[in-house]
Amino acid sequence: MFILRFLGLILLVLLTLLAFLWGGFALWYQLPFGIVGNIGCLLLWAAIAFAVLWLEFNGRPWRALIVLLPVMIGLGYWWSTIKPSLNRIWADDVAQTVTGTLGGNYVTLSNVRNFEWRSQTDYTPRWEVRTYDLDDLNSVDVFLSYWSNPAIAHTLVSFGFDNGDHVVFSAEIRKERHEQFSEIGGFFREFELAMIAADERDIIRLRTNIRKEDVYRYRINLKPEMRHALFLSYLNNANQLVTTAKFYNTITANCTTVIFDMVRALTPDIPIDYRIVLSGYLPGYLYDRGAIDHQKPLDDVIKSASINQRALAADTDPDFSAKIRVEN
Repeated sequence: MFILRFLGLILLVLLTLLAFLWGGFALWYQLPFGIVGNIGCLLLWAAIAFAVLWLEFNGRPWRALIVLLPVMIGLGYWWSTIKPSLNRIWADDVAQTVTGTLGGNYVTLSNVRNFEWRSQTDYTPRWEVRTYDLDDLNSVDVFLSYWSNPAIAHTLVSFGFDNGDHVVFSAEIRKERHEQFSEIGGFFREFELAMIAADERDIIRLRTNIRKEDVYRYRINLKPEMRHALFLSYLNNANQLVTTAKFYNTITANCTTVIFDMVRALTPDIPIDYRIVLSGYLPGYLYDRGAIDHQKPLDDVIKSASINQRALAADTDPDFSAKIRVEN
């Protein structure tokens, strides 16, 4: 009996710690009181947590629950009131999101981003309308951009056409002007989800030449009908996000899981894998599935996929897309 009570106490303490830890992060990322006000609220939150834990350690678990349950119910209710929005003061690079219309085989995209980047803070904004013939769609490339952790990469998908045009789709956080990206904040409804379509000289060059991230390109083996279906999935997804706001989530709704959900809707038998979440390891997943070059060892495929040197050499060249695809 003593062992059961002891194990029950340990479980209650662990659940209490996890609940207050989660709540602390939620309060920090969502309270609107500024740094000083938020710190004050967190100190009060820590005092409540200390009181609950003190009751638990002093053999008064029921009294602890009398405090804990109303607090957590109140936290849960407050959390449920936090809704995504389509109307905020957005950062310039996500101020517009792509929409599209389909007429026969032609897709017209509005708000295709084509910024001229001179630095991360110095740029000329351009949002364009472009039309593409799906009969001319001949390639799909996945770009992976690494900035710090080898397990995490931003995933972008580029569609290529017979005339040399490329359009890149990227599921991104929709930052407000005062915000910076935070992987932890992505768990706590800090950002909305946006679908951006952009020219490669904008969105790829930004990462290789301006941000100095490590970028890799992988040609995806897809049949023509699958290329068309994936493009239209992006179109539908983008149109939905324009009318229905959604939160970005670091695990469940990020740049890679959005792609996976679209692909799985087209091919339901595609397996779930940890490399979908840890997107830095996505090349291994694609390699195992036969979706990328399988003629060489994976390490050689990854090495040859690097485009940074070619992108730096091409820089603002109008043939940027062609030059980053020149084989070594």
